[in-house]
Amino acid sequence: MTDEDTPGAREIFHGRIIRLEVERVRLPNGSVTELEVVHHPGGAAVVALDGQGRVCLLHQYRHVMGGWLWELPAGKIDVPEPPEHTARRELQEEAGLIAREWRRLGATVSSPGVFTEVVYLFLATGLDPVTRGHERDEVIEVHWVPWPEAVRWARDGTIRDGKTLVALFLAEPLIAGDL
Repeated sequence: MTDEDTPGAREIFHGRIIRLEVERVRLPNGSVTELEVVHHPGGAAVVALDGQGRVCLLHQYRHVMGGWLWELPAGKIDVPEPPEHTARRELQEEAGLIAREWRRLGATVSSPGVFTEVVYLFLATGLDPVTRGHERDEVIEVHWVPWPEAVRWARDGTIRDGKTLVALFLAEPLIAGDL
């Protein structure tokens, strides 16, 4: 094996949230290639459903996307925090809510060709308001949207955020049975 066939990684950038590496890897077919990999600690997102059948959606300004997006309360895992703790923390910080009942919906990968990020998805019910405490670099409006309308928005393209789409569709059969 030559040096150019030897697996390894070199760090290109290390920031507050991500780390970028160029990794030399051997693929299952035997090929050796270099991949640019963005390491991300992962995140959690919450479908928060109130007793009136409304879901909490955030209208959040996202500079990278050039404007406002509809999203679920969500955020980055603070390693070594479990995803469930991230979900609880973000629900309180972004939406000013705590929940008595939690259910795992699954997980989604953001862009598996480049990112290591896994976003864990939860359904939260039995909601109570608490003091909201989002970070000052977040611009968020909290909205309560009737469940059927939120699903319509997911289907018609009003909601474009991937984690939000996946979580709403995974929660749909559970919620349809409750409403």
